[in-house]
Amino acid sequence: MGRLLSDEPALPGLLWAMRFDASGRGHLVAHGEPLPAPGSFGEGFLWLHVNLNDARVAGLIADGHLGPRQLVAATFANDPHQRVAVEDGHVGGVVADLVREAGGGAPADAGGRLHFVLGPRLLVSGRRHPVAGPEVAREAAAEGRAIAEPVALLEILIGHVVTAMATRGGRLADELDEIEDHILDERFRGDRRRLGPIRRDAVRLHRQLLGLRAVFHRLEGAGGEGDLPPAALAAAARIAQRLDALDRDMVVLAERSRLMQEELASYVNQQANRQLYTLSVMTALFLPPTLVTGLFGMNTRGLPLAETEGGSGIAIGLALLSAVAAFAAIRLLGIRPPRD
Repeated sequence: MGRLLSDEPALPGLLWAMRFDASGRGHLVAHGEPLPAPGSFGEGFLWLHVNLNDARVAGLIADGHLGPRQLVAATFANDPHQRVAVEDGHVGGVVADLVREAGGGAPADAGGRLHFVLGPRLLVSGRRHPVAGPEVAREAAAEGRAIAEPVALLEILIGHVVTAMATRGGRLADELDEIEDHILDERFRGDRRRLGPIRRDAVRLHRQLLGLRAVFHRLEGAGGEGDLPPAALAAAARIAQRLDALDRDMVVLAERSRLMQEELASYVNQQANRQLYTLSVMTALFLPPTLVTGLFGMNTRGLPLAETEGGSGIAIGLALLSAVAAFAAIRLLGIRPPRD
């Protein structure tokens, strides 16, 4: 339910807050309801989602309301690079998320950024542009999905992004299969224009996945520092494994599209060579008759066959004979059409 413009959230810049009880059931904190302090309400946990464009969020960070000050400040900084850091049992990170188009449309690409700070009883997420992951996680919790701990909520957030990337990759693979069938059947008219966007999207997804992989491999390797619980390390390992498999698929898609572009370019070059050969042969065949007709078309005295009965027929015969001679010379020189 929307708030009035005059309404103020419990914390400056807060988009929503959700408390999870001991059974993992989520409940949105109503407007005007006081927020519990992080880690002070029993076995559940608290999820805060904030708008990082609100200048007042800096005050919350300085007061320590969102977690360790230095970690939160570094995580919520205006830096789009994907990264992760661990401090005092808390994890701060910036990961790719799907940008949601204006008007509540379908998610666009994975160019958005989700900032998060993960603690034992608290998850604080933030964004500067509308992204899809938090919305999906909030809807899942509101519909009754049990989320036992903050790391499980973070896994849902990232899992949505990974699933959306995999779905997009599947659509790209289907398009490549269709284009490949056209190439094998030599029915590839218009497919060159389709390959460019497919390769561009595959490369963009690969770039986003590289950053995501680095984040969760770094988090997975943080187990040696002894600051993170086993559940967080296990979740990081699961996410990293999915990202590795998906990134390999994106690399294959980009490579397939590149090879198809090269194959189509080869076909186009072959067609151009055949057409050029045909034009060259026609030019060679018509050049001698043109010379003959030009000779007999001169308005000069003493023109051959000018007084001869049937001279025009003889001139036509000479023109045809010159074309035959040009064709014989082409065959004699061994000039052949380009092979496929």
